[in-house]
Amino acid sequence: MSARNSDQTLLLITLGLALVLTLMPLPEAAQGARPHWVALAIIYWNLEAGRLRYLGQGFILGLLLDLITGSLLGQHALALVILCYLLERFRARIRFFPPWQQAAVVLALLVNDRIVHLWVVGLAGEGWPHWSWWLGPLVSVALWPWLFLLTDAVRRRQRLRRS
Repeated sequence: MSARNSDQTLLLITLGLALVLTLMPLPEAAQGARPHWVALAIIYWNLEAGRLRYLGQGFILGLLLDLITGSLLGQHALALVILCYLLERFRARIRFFPPWQQAAVVLALLVNDRIVHLWVVGLAGEGWPHWSWWLGPLVSVALWPWLFLLTDAVRRRQRLRRS
């Protein structure tokens, strides 16, 4: 299997796992702290492998996320398009940040994602979300270094197996 095919397979597995984790039931008290798994996968694959860089990919993943979560159609799509744009725009800089700065950028991207969702929810006339809704980006950033290292280790193992 070529390097591109094995990376493509791992990309599909991580996206599938992110979608499954997004659907995983959580207790009502923990709903607000749910990590944004799909955004974390997009951030990793954009920064490290140059994949998921295009706005159309973010849009399609966002529509899929809207469909499986039952949210307003286009809500996640808009947020992920903006995420992909920001990642592509600043990719060259973010890739070479030390880990703590990279985590701060991930937090800023995920808070921006929440702000876009808040804007859409406000336009739809829904109420202000509970304060715990803002815990999701914090939990995601706490998981970011571990997810990054795990996915990077799997990719490294695949490269070593091929050589």
